[in-house]
Amino acid sequence: MTDTTRTSASEPGVRKILHADCDCFYAAVEMRDNPALRDIPLAIGGASERRGVIATCNYPARAYGVRSAMPTARAMRLCPSLTLMPGNFDKYRAVSRTIQEIFYELTPIVEPLSLDEAYLDVSTVTAFQGSATYMAQWLKQQCLERTGITLSVGVAPSRFLAKIASDWEKPDGLTVITPEQVGSFIDTLPVSKLHGVGPATEAKLQRLNIHTCTDLRQLPLQPLVENFGKFGLRLYQLARGIDDRPVNVERNRKSISVETTFAQDLPTLDAARQALLPLTEKLEQRLERHGNPATIARFVKVRFDDFSLTTMEERGHDTSRQRLLELLANAWQRKRRPVRLLGVGVRINPDNDSPQLKLHL
Repeated sequence: MTDTTRTSASEPGVRKILHADCDCFYAAVEMRDNPALRDIPLAIGGASERRGVIATCNYPARAYGVRSAMPTARAMRLCPSLTLMPGNFDKYRAVSRTIQEIFYELTPIVEPLSLDEAYLDVSTVTAFQGSATYMAQWLKQQCLERTGITLSVGVAPSRFLAKIASDWEKPDGLTVITPEQVGSFIDTLPVSKLHGVGPATEAKLQRLNIHTCTDLRQLPLQPLVENFGKFGLRLYQLARGIDDRPVNVERNRKSISVETTFAQDLPTLDAARQALLPLTEKLEQRLERHGNPATIARFVKVRFDDFSLTTMEERGHDTSRQRLLELLANAWQRKRRPVRLLGVGVRINPDNDSPQLKLHL
């Protein structure tokens, strides 16, 4: 491939966003290196006797109901034949670097989200006749040829639609939503597919007789805000295809964080503690990717099942898991309710001369 990063002015208002996501990445690397693991239930995570958590699992394991962020003990109950392996993150980072290099060969506008996932803005790339579909096909082909890992890619005019599209035909999927298809695609889109809508939110929407985005658009903004707080505005926008967030290639970040919304609310503080552990590991990975910048504070964010949000933050350089777990306990005490979202992060010293975003994931 040559001259792929040439750019030109794109049509005003038209964006071409790719969301690229490796399929069960950690497990995929292990299956690549040991083909005997390919057709059996496999998970990467901590041991159950140490109250470990599943980091990821392959599709045979998912058929049993095993999911990431699930306590290992529960995963073993769901799938007694599950093969559990500890993560080899040095190996995963090496594979990730190769994949990220492929992304940057296509466009400099890349926003890595984790070791195996990124947004790419290819709006002004003129290679491949300017076709985002051809670009996505090239990414998938190159990723498979160079690393042996399959990549699912979504192509759309916005981030949220590209994210949905990448998950539409997993594994090894490619889903394209053209600007002309946005309206019809959103019309029939189940509200459960919207980012941030978990089972609790979906059940609440269903009680309002809202099942699709067409249904959601029938509800004015005010009732949505009354029922869902600030998230109501987000629902209002997404149901209309409104998502102008750019692919973010920040050089000087004020914070680094990671968060997740759970498929099922976490009922207890102990369950939240277990779910926080893989998030702290992802945070460590992101800090390493950004050159381990100097930090001035750490924080934990908790959204409860009633959609209220609280953040517990304290100044200091200690970003150990123990300190983050203590912050979580203090945050949970404010409501003592089931948890639907957890986040962990750090504030970066504004005077820190942190390096430009690199590929060292």
